Amino acid sequence: MKYNGLSDKEVEESRKQHGSNMIPDSEPTTFWDEFKETFSDPMIKVLLAIAALMIAMFFFGYAEIYEPLGTIVAVLIVAFVSAKTGVASDTKYRELKESTEKDKCKVHRNGVITIIDVDDVVVGDKVLLQSGDKIPADGILIDGSLRVDNSALNGEAEECKKTQADESFQLADEITGDTFVDKHSLFRGAIVFDGEGILDVRKVGLKTMMGKMAEEMQEDEPDSPLKVKLAKLAKQISTFGYIGAIVIAVLYFAYFIVLAGGPSAYFAEGFENILKDLIQAVSLAIVIIVCAVPEGLPLMISLVLMQNTSKMLDHNVLVRKAQGIETAGSLNILFSDKTGTITKGRLEVVEFFFGDGKSVALSELKNHGKVKGLVDLAIGKNTQSMFDASHKVIGGNATDQALMKFIGESTFRALESDKECVITQQQGFNSSNKFSQARIESLGKTFYKGAPERLLGAAKHYLDADGTVKPLDMDVVNKKIDELAVKAMRVLAFGYSERTMTENKINDDVVIIGLVGIRDDVRPEAKEAIAEVQGAGIQVVMITGDRLETAVAIAKDAGLLKNKDDKALSSAQLNEMSDDEVKKIIPHIRVIARALPTDKSRMVRLCQEMNLVVGMTGDGVNDSPALKRADVGFAMGSGTEAAKEAGEIVILDDNFKSIKDAILYGRTIYHNILKFCKFQLVINVTAVVVSAIAPFFGVEEPLKVTHLLFVNLVMDGLGAIMLGNEPALEKYMDEKPRRRDESIISKQMMGQILTMGLWLTVVSFVYLKAPFFKNLFENEEQHLTGYFVLFIVSALFNGFNVRDDGAEIFKGLDLNPGFLKVFFAIILVQAVIVNAGLIPFVVFDWIGEMFSCVPFGIKGWIAAILLAVTMIPVDLIRKAIVNKKH
Repeated sequence: MKYNGLSDKEVEESRKQHGSNMIPDSEPTTFWDEFKETFSDPMIKVLLAIAALMIAMFFFGYAEIYEPLGTIVAVLIVAFVSAKTGVASDTKYRELKESTEKDKCKVHRNGVITIIDVDDVVVGDKVLLQSGDKIPADGILIDGSLRVDNSALNGEAEECKKTQADESFQLADEITGDTFVDKHSLFRGAIVFDGEGILDVRKVGLKTMMGKMAEEMQEDEPDSPLKVKLAKLAKQISTFGYIGAIVIAVLYFAYFIVLAGGPSAYFAEGFENILKDLIQAVSLAIVIIVCAVPEGLPLMISLVLMQNTSKMLDHNVLVRKAQGIETAGSLNILFSDKTGTITKGRLEVVEFFFGDGKSVALSELKNHGKVKGLVDLAIGKNTQSMFDASHKVIGGNATDQALMKFIGESTFRALESDKECVITQQQGFNSSNKFSQARIESLGKTFYKGAPERLLGAAKHYLDADGTVKPLDMDVVNKKIDELAVKAMRVLAFGYSERTMTENKINDDVVIIGLVGIRDDVRPEAKEAIAEVQGAGIQVVMITGDRLETAVAIAKDAGLLKNKDDKALSSAQLNEMSDDEVKKIIPHIRVIARALPTDKSRMVRLCQEMNLVVGMTGDGVNDSPALKRADVGFAMGSGTEAAKEAGEIVILDDNFKSIKDAILYGRTIYHNILKFCKFQLVINVTAVVVSAIAPFFGVEEPLKVTHLLFVNLVMDGLGAIMLGNEPALEKYMDEKPRRRDESIISKQMMGQILTMGLWLTVVSFVYLKAPFFKNLFENEEQHLTGYFVLFIVSALFNGFNVRDDGAEIFKGLDLNPGFLKVFFAIILVQAVIVNAGLIPFVVFDWIGEMFSCVPFGIKGWIAAILLAVTMIPVDLIRKAIVNKKH
């Protein structure tokens, strides 16, 4: 039928009336939005509260301006780095989208067929659809017949037949699972497997099924596990700091009363003196709060996420949202698509066997020359598929294409160019006959390709491995076919007849050349990656639109179904169960078949209610709600834009192995955050204890406010670079996942922080009070400057301790060259601060005064460094004791 299509004027009128076919992208991430988002972080809020307190103290003349200004600078740096990371990730994603050529379609306009952008399609357009085309809008098939792949929309991998409808047929307003598989309705995003037809466009843009899904992606996402843990840590540290500050302030005030000879004598000194002591006690309390809060932690996390998001591109992982990569390392359960993720995403020949049921390796088939030659003819001369100029298989259905790849392009080209081997008669495959046939008169043979039950029913003989014709034993060959059916393989048979071709009939002298098993096979690397992910304590659940039997067979091959307690359920079985019943069996579920989008979203919700960290993979529009709702959504690179918009991470090669790499890097990031927490909290604990106790030992201010500023900003900022680039270690994949609400600080970690904090406190007071160390310096100023050096260098040596929970604290330094560079850079900066008075520039005099530092001799440096080095053997002894207990 000839279609004139719409005129240019009608196109414009339709666009005004029904809207454009463009589905708007999400708004690009802006620097300002990301910058503001930083200030919702609980740790940042604590820092800003402290800064405000210090500014108030400054105006009353009881604090230096350096500390609040330094804290504010630190917060601004965090906000800047976080915003830059967010924008960079979003930009990478948009660059990837823009590098992909826009979808086109063939449409009847002004009496001719025109190729236009899919975005330009309007309601009323008549779109020509052919094999391989992506359907550009929702509508009705009004001419021709198609076989369609709806998997991008409903996850269903099976071909769906569509036949022409009358133009009066209405597209349903409420789309259900049944609508996808009705006889006439077509939906944007689906792929035409085979056939040719005309689509009458009824809905475009946001009114299409895909458009509605895109609109639903705007709901709020749950907080990431890292954010939950950091909020808990911020609360714990704040509580520790505030309670500690109040207790110390009260004790300090009591200390003044005791020194005065009792309450009556103290209060007799007058209000002015009491106010002065009260302010001094409050000042000490504020210093303790400043010591307690790790200002560098938000900066460290921002830097680590920024550094690792760029690394992940080398592993085919595009991180759209930085927190997604850390969350990947915290997964308890991962729902994975089957097609293209666990399997290769395409049908292929995986087994060849003879009529006696004996299999031969595909690579060895060439050694059976006669059989191989006849198989090549039965496929290459009896198909609708072919290789195009770019070496890609086109035409035919998915099975034909799999068979064409099996014989290979060189064989196809040789058959194509053979002038003696010409097809004289041919009949294509149809669903009623279940076979195709081709006659080659020059060879005197008719070749058949089709369902085994059709060919075997007409055959009495087969070719063995040597090409000898032998009697066929039906029981033997049927047993082999049944074995492959259990493995979810579709079996096809090939045969030939010496008689001429008869239409719609198979001659009864067929000789079976051989049979093949075809399926979308498990990726070998995915099988290994699944084993590693399971070894990491993460439950992997395959969720698919395929029928249960197929899903079970694939799951067994992939290593998902191994124990008798492992369960494979269909969507129908799942929906018969209440939420509480499903929760009870969630730990045993390994497969969900015939899954609907609602099943995916429900499983994410139930797992999150059980406090599990949930990952979800997906590529279709139907996957988008679940990808958005999951703690981390892994969208496939070949998937729909809606899925990519919904996910935090895009797996560029669609491979489960890349998901495993994302999990490893996520765990590495978390470990590096833990290393930094141990590194920083040892400093903070010691600073709190020393600052609180020292006045009672006659040392008024061992660490000045500017020293703490140096510790919290310079040390911790550079410490983030030191420890943020620690290498990914495969041993992290042997650990059990962490609960969503688990505290960052474990008992073992707390033991290390308190032990090393206590040791550094002991070393501090030995240095501050022992006459031996005092005698190494000319005056008290030099002695306290030496303590500043001791404190910083001790913290740096403790940086080695936190690199490993065992004795391998120096291992892998070559994989993190920044560690030693930062280590020596900090010592060099500190040497400049200490010796600033010796440098003949005004600015250095000012630095020396600001940090209350004066130069001192080499003996003092040696003493400070030797005391600092003791941090390493003490922690090694502690580790040996702890590890022996375990």
